[in-house]
Amino acid sequence: QVQLVESGGGLVQAGGSLRLSCAASGRTFNSYTTGWFRQAPGKGREFVAAISGSGGSTSYAASMKGRFTISRDNAKNTVYLQMNSLKPEDTAVYYCASAYGSAPFTTGVQYPYWGQGTQVTVSS
Repeated sequence: QVQLVESGGGLVQAGGSLRLSCAASGRTFNSYTTGWFRQAPGKGREFVAAISGSGGSTSYAASMKGRFTISRDNAKNTVYLQMNSLKPEDTAVYYCASAYGSAPFTTGVQYPYWGQGTQVTVSS
């Protein structure tokens, strides 16, 4: 069982930056691929980025690549999402998710463990 807790969300102006954190329980976190997803009001869940357990492989949604960076510190059992050049359309609840495996999964159904989410609001 893996428990995930997101933090770092908040209100930021367009063009600004935020860094989200996803803290995980468990002693074998480096065996778990972890992803970030988001859900805006009235919209479905959207893949943002994912990183393999070792951190050696990453995957990004096309619209986030170049603005967002996913990373992890397995010594701290934490995955990060650095978000730069934020836009109002990035406003959403951001969730992290984990799954046992080596590849950076890109679909939500591949992840059995989810956090509660953290709100990101970008004002224009």
